[in-house]
Amino acid sequence: MQIGRLAARAVIGGLFVGHGTQKLFGWFGGPGLDGTEQMMGAIGMRPTRHNALAAGLTETAGGALLAAGAATPLAASALIGTMITAIRKVHQPNGPWVTNGGWEYNAVLVAALTALVDGGPGDLSIDAVAGREEWGPGWAVAGLTVGAAASAAAMALGRRGSDGQPDVPRPRGEVADEAREGTAGDPVTTVAD
Repeated sequence: MQIGRLAARAVIGGLFVGHGTQKLFGWFGGPGLDGTEQMMGAIGMRPTRHNALAAGLTETAGGALLAAGAATPLAASALIGTMITAIRKVHQPNGPWVTNGGWEYNAVLVAALTALVDGGPGDLSIDAVAGREEWGPGWAVAGLTVGAAASAAAMALGRRGSDGQPDVPRPRGEVADEAREGTAGDPVTTVAD
């Protein structure tokens, strides 16, 4: 399982780094910070610039930490938070199937991240060098809980405009359609994440 955990960390973490840099810099065909800011506006996450930066930085740093197997519970909980936000703000109204813009891919990532915390990053990781090859189920539940709480807090704060007033709600289908248009329907890129 050492190679399996390393492969999972490298693929999942690397892809999150890619998605984060799409948001921040427009790399890999991404929208860049301006496009990500527009997407944040479409899904009602205010202030849009702060949320765009937070999403891009969380995915980039969390993905890098996960790939390296460093602070695995922290990295996973940050990424879990972005995936839960993506599910709730963008994909939920579309049902489970990714072919319809649904949340299945995001849910698979949440499960994989939780499993990586539970099983630990393995011998080939910074955590192992620091004496922590395994984390266990308590840490996995904590990572999932912290990720869900961070998502809830980000969405609660995002509902308020930069002037402190609540944002005007829009129909969920319209929000999901507009967010998807700005990101080519990519389930991770559309994360409020």
